[in-house]
Amino acid sequence: MNKELRESLVLACKWLTDVAQVKDNQPVGKRGRAMNFNLWNGAVKGEYCAATKEWNTFGPAWHTGQAVKALVMAASALKCPVLLDAAKYGAGFITANQATDGDDAGVLFTFEDFPDLVCTSGILETVDGLFMLAEALGKNEYADAANAAIRWVVDKTYCPTERLFRDGYSYRERRFIDGKLTSRPLLDDAVFLKSWRSTGEEIFKKITVESAEMLLESENPPGNWIKYGPCNSRKGNIHPRHAYWWGMPMLEVFKATGDERFLQCFFRSVNWYKQALRRDGGFIRNTYTDFNTDSFGHATSGTACAVIAFLKYYEYTGDKKIVEYIERGLNYCMKMQFTNPEDPNLKGAVLEKILPPDGTDRSPYYVRDLGTIFFIQAAALYSGIFTQNRAASPMLEPGC
Repeated sequence: MNKELRESLVLACKWLTDVAQVKDNQPVGKRGRAMNFNLWNGAVKGEYCAATKEWNTFGPAWHTGQAVKALVMAASALKCPVLLDAAKYGAGFITANQATDGDDAGVLFTFEDFPDLVCTSGILETVDGLFMLAEALGKNEYADAANAAIRWVVDKTYCPTERLFRDGYSYRERRFIDGKLTSRPLLDDAVFLKSWRSTGEEIFKKITVESAEMLLESENPPGNWIKYGPCNSRKGNIHPRHAYWWGMPMLEVFKATGDERFLQCFFRSVNWYKQALRRDGGFIRNTYTDFNTDSFGHATSGTACAVIAFLKYYEYTGDKKIVEYIERGLNYCMKMQFTNPEDPNLKGAVLEKILPPDGTDRSPYYVRDLGTIFFIQAAALYSGIFTQNRAASPMLEPGC
C-alpha cells in the first residue's frame, strides 16, 4: 500500500475509533434519545453537521456492524491488531441490544427510520461484522449471535410464498406495524449463505436462492431494482448503495449454486456502477435511470461501495480494465477526507455529502459515518487483493 493510501486509511480508522465511537454511554442526538437501547457504548455516531456541530444517529446497529467489519478488515490490512479491540467494543453494543430469550430470542434492535421498529434489512447489514470478528478472534460467540439474528429473520419475517421479508417489527408490541415499512426481497452481504456454511442448515441456502430468483424476476433497470425502497420508482431515482446490497451478493450466490444467471446479474450490477460513477469518481444520491443526477446530495459511501463491487469483480475475473474505475473511486474518497480541519470532530472523516445552498454562508458539509466506514472497507480490500499483484495498480508500491 503506498504512503498516501495508508495514511488515509489510518486517519479514517482513527476517526472511527477516537471520534465516532460512543464511550460515555449517552444516546446520540434527537433520534438516538428516542431509541430504547440497553447500552450505547461502542455504537458509532452516525451523522455530524459541520455548520451546527451537532451529532445525530441513523440505523446505529447496522452502521456499527459495518464499522466492526471495517475495523476487522483494516486490522489485517494495516497489521494493526489493536483495531480488533475497537471492533470488539462495537460488537459489544450490538450484542447488548439483542434479545436472548423468549419468542423473539435473537432479534437485534436495528431501529432506523422509526425509533421503535426493528428494520429487517438492518439485521442482515449488522451481522457480517460479527461473522468476520468471530473468524478473526476465533471466538464463536460472535458467530452464534449472528446466526441467532438470522434465524429470527427467517422465522419471523420471511414469507416463502411471496419470497419477501416483512419489515417494521415492534419488539415492544411483539407484532409488525403494517403500513410503516414495505416488504422486500433481501440479499444483503450474502449473510444467509454465511449462516448456511456456519450451521449447515439448508434453510439458509434455500432462502438465499429464492430471494435471488425473486430479484432476477424484478430486476429493472439492468443490475438494479428501482421497484424497491429506498429507490423511488415514481421519481426514477436509484439509491447509491442499492446495487451493492442486492447485486453484489449475486456473486456469492453463483459460487454457492453454480447458476450462471446469478453471475451475469452481478456483472450487470458492476456495469451499473461503472455508468453511475462520475468522471471524478464521485457519486450523487439521486442518480436517475438515465444516469443523470442532481447537482447536490453527494454520497461518497456510494463511491466506496462501487469500488468494493469493482474489487470483487477484479478478484473474480482478473479483468484489468476495471482498475481505472477502482483507482478513480479510491482517489475521490481520499480527496473527500478531512486531513487538517479546524473542527476536531472532522479530522479523518470522509465527507459524505455537500448540502444544497440554503441562502446562508454556513458550511454545507455533512458527515455520515458510512462514507468513512465503506472507504475503510474498500481500502483494506484493495490492499488485500492487490498485494499479490502490485504491477496491476500504481497505488501499491514494492516493499509495502
